Amino acid sequence: MQKNFIVAIDGPSGAGKSTIARRLAAHLGGVYVDTGALYRAVAVYIKQRGVSPENEAEIARCLSAAPPAIELRQGADGQCVFLNGIEVTREIRLPELSTLTSKIAQSSAVRAFLLDAQRQAARSAPFAVLDGRDIGTVVLPDAPVKIFLTASAEARAERRTAELLAQGVSVRYEDILRDNIARDKRDAVRTTAAPGAYIVDTSALSFDESFDKILDEVLRVREKE
Repeated sequence: MQKNFIVAIDGPSGAGKSTIARRLAAHLGGVYVDTGALYRAVAVYIKQRGVSPENEAEIARCLSAAPPAIELRQGADGQCVFLNGIEVTREIRLPELSTLTSKIAQSSAVRAFLLDAQRQAARSAPFAVLDGRDIGTVVLPDAPVKIFLTASAEARAERRTAELLAQGVSVRYEDILRDNIARDKRDAVRTTAAPGAYIVDTSALSFDESFDKILDEVLRVREKE
């Protein structure tokens, strides 16, 4: 794999970006960078500081005056997230944090704060897979492979509900679906496919079918590089 071969995976919340990205990186011997976890960690920090997600000026001041230290570490059970030295891996996946993250992600200060961190992570390894919003459009528009992974709000809600229930989190499908629809409206501008992106709708596909389609596209581009 040539130096700095990057796969950028965009798409709405719950489309399966992180699961696909993790497996793709493991399958091809690359590094997985969970950019969504970075945003979620900032959301935890903003919450801890008592800052309103709608207060752009205070968010900017907070990140400038006392910038949080966020680390992604590889643990026995996968990637772990640390905020100022304290693990927040489980906390950042709670439903209420998903809503808060969607709100603070609208902040230009938050996006600017994380922009360089995402780019540096992508370029720190010979092969990196990154997933999240804006990855192919803003963060890494020159990535050799850009994927836009999507699915219906209903399909995404079903998957997210099953995932959280399996983790022991008490949730209802109806609540997750309502949150998905609200987040889709909020994130409409950011949740767009990058020019030249390979679009995969996973609504009616199994995980293996979705993975195989994306793997084929990555291998096709790699052979041309």
